[in-house]
Amino acid sequence: MSDLESLKSSLLDEIENASDEAAIEAVRVNALGKKGSISELLKTLGKMTPEERQTRGAAINALKNEIGDAIAAKKTVLKEAAINARLAAETVDVSLPVRQSPAEIGRIHPISQVTDEITAILADMGFSIAEGPDIETDYYNFTALNFPEGHPAREMHDTFFLPPDENGERKVLRTHTSPVQVRTMEAQKPPIRIAIPGKTYRQDSDATHSPMFHQVEGLVIDKMIHVGHLRWALEEFCKSFFEVDSVTMRFRPSYFPFTEPSFEVDIQCDRSGPIVKFGEGSDWMEILGCGMVNPNVLRYGGIDPDEYQGFAWGMGIDRLATLKYGMPDLRDYFNADVRWMNHYGFRPLDMPTLFGGLSF
Repeated sequence: MSDLESLKSSLLDEIENASDEAAIEAVRVNALGKKGSISELLKTLGKMTPEERQTRGAAINALKNEIGDAIAAKKTVLKEAAINARLAAETVDVSLPVRQSPAEIGRIHPISQVTDEITAILADMGFSIAEGPDIETDYYNFTALNFPEGHPAREMHDTFFLPPDENGERKVLRTHTSPVQVRTMEAQKPPIRIAIPGKTYRQDSDATHSPMFHQVEGLVIDKMIHVGHLRWALEEFCKSFFEVDSVTMRFRPSYFPFTEPSFEVDIQCDRSGPIVKFGEGSDWMEILGCGMVNPNVLRYGGIDPDEYQGFAWGMGIDRLATLKYGMPDLRDYFNADVRWMNHYGFRPLDMPTLFGGLSF
């Protein structure tokens, strides 16, 4: 057997035994690559005589073409086999439901949803949204809100105090969003109509209290403002938020250092079932505190109380969410339980609007 016939036999055996596309590619490189066995034979043609090229050269080129055709044919077979194997391994059950998109799987936290609902209502009533820092000075958190130094009213709040600074002043985690009222009065001349949603902090934790919670406050300052304006604003807000045609409210005298007179507000409801229903029933439930802005607070904000009056109210967003959507324990809001979120959460694209509906 000549050397060409021996090489041909060897290469054809390698092609036949190639088990996948990578193996047949290796055979091609070894035979027809730049340093392949057939390519090396082709390089010897230049040193041959014309008579040798006619016989030897023709035989080498014939071998090259035959091996090339054999490799191409084997590649086709292996490629089809690979596709068939992949199709068999990656079968799709077309009867299975389509996977949900992230927008369908994800959920908006009830606190975020209720905050959006509240701001949508208050914005429609002409309120602008104001914000302030979570870490406050004693002045803005207490003094400017008519909490005198050493006054027992400061003990109404279980405050988180931060370590003293270089001046010995201890800042606090704000116990209410009311400091934003004073900051707004300092920066803006009346008329003022703002809503203040945000986080607040107190050392309290049980089924109905948490050390970090959310509040929303409203503040209106203008000339000739009176309690009737306050009552109307609260009634309109509650009707919109609880999505009822009417509400019955009662105002009970109370005490807050920053308002005078001050009131606790109850709303008529029905608590006979698992969900509290507003606008009906014979029960009462406290939902917020409010009052006319204390003249001392107006003075701290740089506003003349003889010319301007105002009212303010504050309520817990967490509490409103619990009342509206029936979540029994505030602590669940912060447990990061996916099962709880899947049950109580809201779809991301269901943005609350007054014309489209607040809740879905």
